[in-house]
Amino acid sequence: MMTALLLPVLLGAGGISIDLTKMMMTKNRLQDASDSAALAAASALANDGMSIDDAKKLALEFLRTQMQNGGASSDEDPESPSQDGKKDEASGYTASQVNIDETSTVGTGKSWVINVSASYEMPLNPLTRLLVKDKTTINASTTAESATESKSALSMFLVLDRSGSMSFKTDEIASRTVACKNWTESNWGQDIKATKPCYVRKIAALKSAVANLTTQLNTADPENELVRTAAVSYNDQMQTETQLAWGTTGASTYVDALPTEPTGGTDSHAAFAKALDKLVPADSSKETEIPAHKDKNGQVPTKYIVFMTDGANTAYNGKSSDANGNRSDTETKASCDKARAAKVEVYTVAFMAPDRGQALLKYCATTEANYFEADDMTQLVAAFKAIGEKATAVVARLTH
Repeated sequence: MMTALLLPVLLGAGGISIDLTKMMMTKNRLQDASDSAALAAASALANDGMSIDDAKKLALEFLRTQMQNGGASSDEDPESPSQDGKKDEASGYTASQVNIDETSTVGTGKSWVINVSASYEMPLNPLTRLLVKDKTTINASTTAESATESKSALSMFLVLDRSGSMSFKTDEIASRTVACKNWTESNWGQDIKATKPCYVRKIAALKSAVANLTTQLNTADPENELVRTAAVSYNDQMQTETQLAWGTTGASTYVDALPTEPTGGTDSHAAFAKALDKLVPADSSKETEIPAHKDKNGQVPTKYIVFMTDGANTAYNGKSSDANGNRSDTETKASCDKARAAKVEVYTVAFMAPDRGQALLKYCATTEANYFEADDMTQLVAAFKAIGEKATAVVARLTH
């Protein structure tokens, strides 16, 4: 009699122990599926420009697919409902809801909070059913965030080398059919003939790299509400700079107009100092950037200098000598110290530059991560792209 009374309890207890293990596995699978669905929606909103309704559909479909692949199918529970309360023969789970809250951020930027909750009605084995109900409901929820935004309003000054060595060829072929003068350090200044193939000159590579940077800035700020840019170039003397202006048109036009066959030595001190003075004037009453951004977008801008050279300083105010080159280095470094103190973020790019030129740019970079070495055109374009990516960031993360 005792055996008859206890047997259902013992069998039920055995069934419960089996189902507890299964419940834990199903809970983990459902949580993983919810996390993946939320992140998929977050990424689609930020990176693909997907609408909120489409992102919700994506999350629900992602959840169904993940659960189906994980083994939770209608074969286990043909009666389980779907997100609208009806039978879901594909997945055997209930997606309670996907909620997405959208908030406007800086300029045209937006941020989203994605909440996904899901449940799965797991059928219990016959032994467990001796003591309890036929099914148990397992729940999971997760939250993800994503955003599209400029890091901040920004003012950026390009300080670019246009000395004679920028006429030298790179290893990139421009044309195999059209001949050109392929200048190198060994034949510079000689009366050489045009030859084939025609190689891309350093100055042309620089123009392509700057175009890549400005394209990213324009994409992040299509209404010209957040970004102000300007440019200045130098050989053994500083050329006239552009004025800081909204968008990138002025700076782009300036760079495109740089000579296709630059000449002259190298002296960076005046150009860097000019860029710094335009961003952070010694006379605070002449400050332009903070008031301009305050009026336009209500922010205090992040200020950047992008400093590029392919050589080492050889002159000072048009006069070439080793001593003058060293003097230019010293004064350029002094301006870099001032930029660091003024919280101006400096990126530096050494394009096929000698050791002394690299040393100067390493000194001037705000951090080690702000310094780039480029040995060819591809690396130069990549360096300017990386700078653009740091100024225009997209974030998607799981928060809970």
